[in-house]
Amino acid sequence: MRHLLLLMFCIWCAHGLRRVQLKRQKSIRKLLKEQGKLSDFWKSQHLDMVQYSESCPSDQSTNEPLINYMDVEYFGEISIGSPPQNFTVIFDTGSSNLWVPSVYCTSNACKQHSLFQPSTSNTYSADGRPFSIQYGTGSLTGIIGIDQVTVEGITVSNQQFGESVTEPGNTFADSGFDGILGLAYPSLAVGGCTPVFDNMMAQNLVEIPMFSVYMSRNPDSSMGGEIIFGGFDSSHFSGDLNWVPVTNQGYWQIQLDNIMVGGQVTFCAEGCQAIVDTGTSMITGPPKTILQLQNDIGATPVDGEYAVECSNLNVMPDVTFTINGIGYTLTPQQYTLSQQADGMDFCTSGFQGLDIQPPAGPLWILGDVFIGQFYSVFDRGNNRVGLAPAVP
Repeated sequence: MRHLLLLMFCIWCAHGLRRVQLKRQKSIRKLLKEQGKLSDFWKSQHLDMVQYSESCPSDQSTNEPLINYMDVEYFGEISIGSPPQNFTVIFDTGSSNLWVPSVYCTSNACKQHSLFQPSTSNTYSADGRPFSIQYGTGSLTGIIGIDQVTVEGITVSNQQFGESVTEPGNTFADSGFDGILGLAYPSLAVGGCTPVFDNMMAQNLVEIPMFSVYMSRNPDSSMGGEIIFGGFDSSHFSGDLNWVPVTNQGYWQIQLDNIMVGGQVTFCAEGCQAIVDTGTSMITGPPKTILQLQNDIGATPVDGEYAVECSNLNVMPDVTFTINGIGYTLTPQQYTLSQQADGMDFCTSGFQGLDIQPPAGPLWILGDVFIGQFYSVFDRGNNRVGLAPAVP
């Protein structure tokens, strides 16, 4: 099941970086700004493919907590309309539309969530066109509306969004979020709607045309995660960002050189395509390949999932994704999910089979299991993804 990243934001400055974090504390970026060294910092991070500059007129910041549900869902809040109507959404780099449930929705799923009421918004205007979206699991239909959308201090005007009228099945009924805010390229947008981040850029609401995602996988950390619109935070990763060109401007799609299991090239020996997707909980790949990978790591099917013995984690093989010549290695502790039930530890594989048909597929999806270990920067100015080991 696709679980899509939800994040909340804080204002870094009136027209600069927008971020979400749990604790009030000065970041490295703010300290550099106070010292007048932030511009040099951007240059040192190889941001010169497009000439970026930093000129924030204020130091206002707003911090809000993120919800991390068992490392598979990350939630945050936006508002639509005036006066604002609040919704919990997932920020999804694997899709491009914003939608929330409508007050006219008749599905059981909508009864569990906040509903948008167009008649109470002074800034709403009707588009009226129908839309339909199909995800990896779950689908919905509805109509398109237009209103202002606020993401913790950033107010986007004239934003097209979906008002869902039907949400069949249990996919969204069982979810902790109301809707989805897509962050992929405009070519994926249903109905020709302009994605929220594209409007942020067009309306000069961010200084730098990029956003970055941090997902905490540390159970002892009070921070669930963070998304920054307009830059990145080097305190969330170690070393330098490694930049990877986007190969197809729909999803955030990149080239995988190969995939190694236990240090040996086992899959994608001649390269394959992958997407970096905050809206998918697991790492997915073609079903037959994933089945072999499950066997290689010693996972066995149990009730629709692949379980591993928690006591075997220390002897299971590492899995490495080689991207643009750099190896991104996941240890067994990192590519498995663990939980307790009836006082016992239960561990499951973080890999899942998903058949994405041509022309879009076949594709691997580097979801939250991967992003939780590797800080991810999505650079629209240069059409590239930056990756670096995340700091717990």
